[in-house]
Amino acid sequence: MCSNYSTEHSEEESAQTAASLEQVQAMVIEEFGIEESFLDHGTPTFHVKFTESKNAFLRLMKRLDTINFIPILREEEGKYVLRVISKPIIKPSRISINLLLFLATIGTTLLAGYFITPIGWVDPLIGASTFTVSLLAILGVHELSHKLAAYKHGIEASAPYFIPGPPLYGIGTFGAVIKQKSPAPNKDALFDLGISGPLIGFIVAVEVAIIGISISFTPATVPPGAGPFPTPLFFDFLTQVLRYNPPILFVHPVAFAGVVGMFVTIINLIPAGMLDGGHTARALLGRKANNIVSIIVIIILLALNPTLYWLIAIIAFFFSMQKHPGPLDDVSKLSMKRKFATILVVVVFILCIAPSPYILELIQSMLKLAIGI
Repeated sequence: MCSNYSTEHSEEESAQTAASLEQVQAMVIEEFGIEESFLDHGTPTFHVKFTESKNAFLRLMKRLDTINFIPILREEEGKYVLRVISKPIIKPSRISINLLLFLATIGTTLLAGYFITPIGWVDPLIGASTFTVSLLAILGVHELSHKLAAYKHGIEASAPYFIPGPPLYGIGTFGAVIKQKSPAPNKDALFDLGISGPLIGFIVAVEVAIIGISISFTPATVPPGAGPFPTPLFFDFLTQVLRYNPPILFVHPVAFAGVVGMFVTIINLIPAGMLDGGHTARALLGRKANNIVSIIVIIILLALNPTLYWLIAIIAFFFSMQKHPGPLDDVSKLSMKRKFATILVVVVFILCIAPSPYILELIQSMLKLAIGI
């Protein structure tokens, strides 16, 4: 936020402001070469010389934090502009709300698990409890990974908020979120914040899926009331490996939790707005390219399975309209190892796609044709 200093300050307040500005300038000089300094609507602003700014900026952050200021570094019209603003007040979270929402989500997912458990094959109470434990483990690890990444980079973040959902004709939850209370210091931190949850959550989802597929049932005929549902590519691969591609697989609630976990992963990896994929793409590509990529990814998902992804596409489109604030230091480059990690992100995204049967058959035909050639 920008501070507009009034012309009606008392002499004491003016003296304090002048002292603060002198402190700020002295701290900036310690880390950056200054070409020009001025007040922009009361905000200390500096045109600084470009060097490898990442570590210098982090050191400046620590210095300014002692006097309750934070720096913002941007490239504007060929100049590197450093602004220093007052540090926003961070309100403490009420952990009781997190706890109540978590307990409510346990209740709704237990009911959802009870409703999806096949009658006469699995004890509904066992099916409900194993579904709940599996799904909340995926969601919980996903959000805790974000929390740990935030802690590593000094980003203020709340504990996870689990969101209960309708148990009938649903999975009993709308997922979980953590509230980010302070911005990422640089592109590395923003990238880690975005990538941590989906990747670790995907690993847990795969483990859950392996367990669930192993204990699933292969009936001779389709039971009454049962029917197919879309599954991610990697879930299909695991089914072929673990159960030798059975003609019918009556999935255990644990396996269904693994499928949901993979859907959660692909939703979060869409490079739109403040979604996890939005953080990752903003750190990698910058603001303008990120907006273009988000639209391309949404179109691809719709082309692969419009019936499944139409609602997700609408939600992602609205997220893409939200301007991402970026990191405090938007000048320093993303580290090379994180650029290479983007390949892993793309692979996980592809593995979690659930194409329509027509598109899947088309892809298989093209692969066979390519191999034949």
